[in-house]
Amino acid sequence: MSRQEALDLADQKKLDLVCIAPKANPPVCRILDYGKYRYEMQKREKEARKKQKTMQVKEIRLSTFIEDHDIMVKAKTASKFLKDGDKLKVSLRFRGRERDYVARGMEVMDKFAEAVADVGTVDRKPKFEGRSLTMTLSPRKDK
Repeated sequence: MSRQEALDLADQKKLDLVCIAPKANPPVCRILDYGKYRYEMQKREKEARKKQKTMQVKEIRLSTFIEDHDIMVKAKTASKFLKDGDKLKVSLRFRGRERDYVARGMEVMDKFAEAVADVGTVDRKPKFEGRSLTMTLSPRKDK
């Protein structure tokens, strides 16, 4: 059908001529109410966005001379974040002379990573960023 015939037919029905597949040979058009069509498309997009899960980055702070029980308490919170599907940034800040105990900071980070190993994996090993040591964890895929 020619373009003019299609436009006349759409005008008779008091609807719009909408090009559905312009790159097809010949182009595919449909006679419909364009306002209703846009409304339906927006509704579908909104529904798709609703089902989408956005991943957040949660942060947990540790200290150099933290006790084992406190590490376990923080690990429990961290495992809850990881089970929810969020990424986790673990940071350990060195203050003053604590900077001399970098090895102790690494031990604390390793203990923490070991404590949450059942629900998370280490994305980025502990690394210095200024005065703090940071590590990134993400949820385990196999569970």
